[in-house]
Amino acid sequence: MVSIKDVAREAGVAISTVSKVLNHYPNVSEETRQKVNEVVERLGFVPNAVAATLSSKNAGRVALLLKLNTQTQAIDEIDMQYISGAIRKAQEMQLDVITVFFSMIEDMSLEEMTRYFASQSIRGIVVYGMSTKDRVLHQLIRSGNFKIVVIDAPMVNETTSCVSIDHEKAQYDVARKTIVENTCKRVLYITGTSDGYVTEQRLNGMKRLAQDMKLKLMIRSGDFSELKAREITMRYARNKDVVVCASDLMAIGAMKALTEMDIFRPVCGFDGIILMGYVGKQMNTVRQNFAHVSEEAVLEIGRLMDGESGRKVILPHELVRMKYEDIIC
Repeated sequence: MVSIKDVAREAGVAISTVSKVLNHYPNVSEETRQKVNEVVERLGFVPNAVAATLSSKNAGRVALLLKLNTQTQAIDEIDMQYISGAIRKAQEMQLDVITVFFSMIEDMSLEEMTRYFASQSIRGIVVYGMSTKDRVLHQLIRSGNFKIVVIDAPMVNETTSCVSIDHEKAQYDVARKTIVENTCKRVLYITGTSDGYVTEQRLNGMKRLAQDMKLKLMIRSGDFSELKAREITMRYARNKDVVVCASDLMAIGAMKALTEMDIFRPVCGFDGIILMGYVGKQMNTVRQNFAHVSEEAVLEIGRLMDGESGRKVILPHELVRMKYEDIIC
């Protein structure tokens, strides 16, 4: 078994320096830090403290791993609902929770990420906003070192559960409702980001609806951006009967564009964020109870930490028409 002495000798530094690097002390030069981490990774060293934390049956600390949207402040509502729901449920279950942001770990290797969470006595991780491109996180999930619950990503194994609504069905339902209400045939569908799990699921729902109803479907990528959805709408909506958006934020961009163009086209969104009620136009959307989703994720973490196997948890969704009167206090 590789020891801390082996790492120190191989890196040409003192044992205390290796300890400081492993515990993320700030007063270590970047050159030394890189040298030690390279040796640790090459030798496959796992500190005793880290190993003890990973095998501990008493540690009950849970990390909430969030990916903040830095392109807009409007989406903060979702993250705040996630956090509030998780904290509320964790208090009920007497679990200690901390918040970690993707930006803090995105450049770490699997070994570094494992040490980072283990050094803080983390046994469970709830992951919000994971994409298909988060390679190291995928490795962490496969490693089985932590109990993990992913939100809106279809990943399940012995130590991992996923919690979400049925995004394909929800997209099908809200688009169908809007199309039937307005007798539409020519559809402009604005999708989310190409690396998002929910993007593919919602797109599949829209394609299935187009086939079932024999619709003329144009698909354009809006990257969950209000600005991009506005630009796409201004370019293509004049020759379409309806604009279906894979998020409320894009639906707001589409509606604003139609207002500027001085034409009417029905628009529907997805998520049910409060901001939709302030747009001035009623739009169909899928309301997700993000706080409840987060509560269920923490419940699932507790189940996994009790020794149960991972599973897929599907929660209900609701179709609503957001109105200002429904959101004011």
